[in-house]
Amino acid sequence: MDKHWELFKKAARGEKTDQVLLGLIVDSPWIPGYAGIDTLDYYLDENLWFDINMGLRDRFPEAVMIPGFWWEYGMAIEASAFGGHLLFHHDQPPSVEPFSTDLQFWATHIKKQNPETSGLMPLVLRQIERMDHRMEPYGLGQHIACSRGILTVTSWFMGVTTLMESLISDPDTITPILEKVTDTIIDWLDAQLKRMRDPDGVMVLDDLVGMISKRQYQKMVEPHFKRIWNHFEGKIRIYHNDTPCEHLYPVFKNAGFDVFNFSHKTEISETRRLIGENIVLLGNVAPRDLGVFGTPDQVYQAAWNCLKQAQDDGKLILSFGGGVSPATPAENIDAMCKAIKEWNFQH
Repeated sequence: MDKHWELFKKAARGEKTDQVLLGLIVDSPWIPGYAGIDTLDYYLDENLWFDINMGLRDRFPEAVMIPGFWWEYGMAIEASAFGGHLLFHHDQPPSVEPFSTDLQFWATHIKKQNPETSGLMPLVLRQIERMDHRMEPYGLGQHIACSRGILTVTSWFMGVTTLMESLISDPDTITPILEKVTDTIIDWLDAQLKRMRDPDGVMVLDDLVGMISKRQYQKMVEPHFKRIWNHFEGKIRIYHNDTPCEHLYPVFKNAGFDVFNFSHKTEISETRRLIGENIVLLGNVAPRDLGVFGTPDQVYQAAWNCLKQAQDDGKLILSFGGGVSPATPAENIDAMCKAIKEWNFQH
């Protein structure tokens, strides 16, 4: 049994634990650089992928990696299913160019995509199956299915400008498109969970939601957003959005997710005030300004300050206010581990 993961599940559900956890979102923007390898090798060599992810557990023993053992290709998987043009690189995840920025083209041609056959999705599903067997003898598994969110996925195949303008100027045209994307995301998450021996939850990542007004969110996005979370009721539901968007926090409280990875630019106490008492917070050390460019001492102090802010809250999982950024030094993650270890010892 993976004791780290069992403890994370309790914390993510808001249950009382005897220690504060450190949870880090790690993926291919950071891992290949940390390991000193070509990004393409990380994607193509499953033995290398497995060894690196196993090594993270030993290198940072106080941290829970979220989702952990994650097969992902940057932003490319969901975009590829809708025909996004992928450009692969040796030193970073794939970049994506829109297939068409013509809204009317998508109004005519959009359809729900099948994760068993579309884009990179079937390759990832097969990788999940193969690695699930590889992990079983170690008492480990893949537990969290992941997808980019509704606006992020749509922006990659039609362009950010086309998407954002249509939310305001042509809601009747963009709404059926968002419905098809939502249907695809739900099917994609379901397909991943079915490949996992011990599935526990889902994580959705969508920073673009934070760039629209409260009115536009409630009118154009919230119904689709809630449909995803409601579909996975009973599972742990994690939402990553590190765009500063305090104006949306009060409406997020009823969205249906359980854990919120949010912007470091909003204090933990203010986020708690705005988002309510029930959602578990995942943050809140600055991922770039401190995680990448800070010293270990600065990272340690920032982590300690976060723990002090939330010591009476009971629903904080210490993390960066976002994923682990590219070029984050291992020594700065060590500083986070040191802070959580010493905090738990003293409290």
